[in-house]
Amino acid sequence: MVVHSSSHKPFFYGWVIAGIAALVAFSSGPGQSYTFSVFIDSMILDLGLSRTDISVLYAVGTGFSATMVIIVSRLADKYGPKIMIVLTATCLFLACVGMAFALSAIAFFVAFSALRAFGQGSTSINATLITAQWFVRMRGRAMAVMGLGFAVSMAFMPIMSRILIDIVGWRIAYVFLGAFIWLLVVPISIIVLRNTPEEIGLHPDGDNTHPEGETGSFDIVEKDNRKVLTSPTFWGLALPLATPSFVSTALIFHQAAIFLERGISSTMAAAAFLPISVSAIFASLLSGFLVDRVGPKKLFYGSMTVLVLSIAILGFGGTSDWAILYAVMLGASNGSGQIVSNVLWAHYYGRRKLGRVQGSANMVTIAGSALGPLPLAIMQGLTEGFVVGVLLMGVLPVGAVLALFLVNTNNIQQIE
Repeated sequence: MVVHSSSHKPFFYGWVIAGIAALVAFSSGPGQSYTFSVFIDSMILDLGLSRTDISVLYAVGTGFSATMVIIVSRLADKYGPKIMIVLTATCLFLACVGMAFALSAIAFFVAFSALRAFGQGSTSINATLITAQWFVRMRGRAMAVMGLGFAVSMAFMPIMSRILIDIVGWRIAYVFLGAFIWLLVVPISIIVLRNTPEEIGLHPDGDNTHPEGETGSFDIVEKDNRKVLTSPTFWGLALPLATPSFVSTALIFHQAAIFLERGISSTMAAAAFLPISVSAIFASLLSGFLVDRVGPKKLFYGSMTVLVLSIAILGFGGTSDWAILYAVMLGASNGSGQIVSNVLWAHYYGRRKLGRVQGSANMVTIAGSALGPLPLAIMQGLTEGFVVGVLLMGVLPVGAVLALFLVNTNNIQQIE
């Protein structure tokens, strides 16, 4: 048995890394659905597009993000997450500037594709990868710290965006957001970040020994022969984990319109992101401790149960009180589900060449988020309302639980 002596050390630098990773996660906000949803009505009026048109552009642009995340994650394996964080934050700023000059549907598509690629996809994967490298035993807790960035971003970005849109318009609002996140992330990342604990003579979790059970070298020239995209086990994990992204993104994307259908104002729809984010914070912190004890599979089952309940509340509720309860439940599901997604791949595949695995998984998840809003928009058009489409979404988490239950995760590092 390996005896860990981290308790005798006053401080482990990995917690600094987790804190910076939280800032990186926060900076993904301009490219995330919860921020974009606040801009939709202004974009429709300015560009003359329909809600379905925006949904299609969103799906295609997010598909580009899914492709980009594979490239960025493999570059992170080769060059380290630090340099990729700096590069993607800079590209995200430029994409925000590009939104200000998107005067046609084509220009909007190009700028928005870049926004999603470098915000939702690339920035998020780098925050996850660098945190996973610094922690093994306490990975769930570290991911909870990193995940606070997403939750705070969800609380802060929509409200800030709404204020900026009202003052300077939606185009200049994006420029402000881009400049803000660049200044927040890039300087401190250059100065403080380190790719792995081994880079400065440490071990994960601050222990005095290498983690038990890890296989393979961390040399960047070593080839990783494990199967990923051709592995049934990978898809058995990736597809269920993409389900909550598919469902939650659809609900968040159309949240303002769904609330308006129930007589709830657009201001309330933007404000609802606050209880979503607060609930996500508490859920992610609790889940960070739980996942280290019960494992990611069991936590996923609980997260999907809460998601189904939130969908039922949204489908049948019709008042502001119900809307707040829905927001709390959705936030709890998102918070715990984010911990599962961030922990599961390193838990089963290990730290070695993790970008190749996690990037492929994120590609599937992003593809799910790309497709989510479109069927809900189509159902709204066919049924002249959102109720039927929202309730149909509730079937998907149940199927995800059943699918993940059947996956055999024994010895993935060796057999895959």
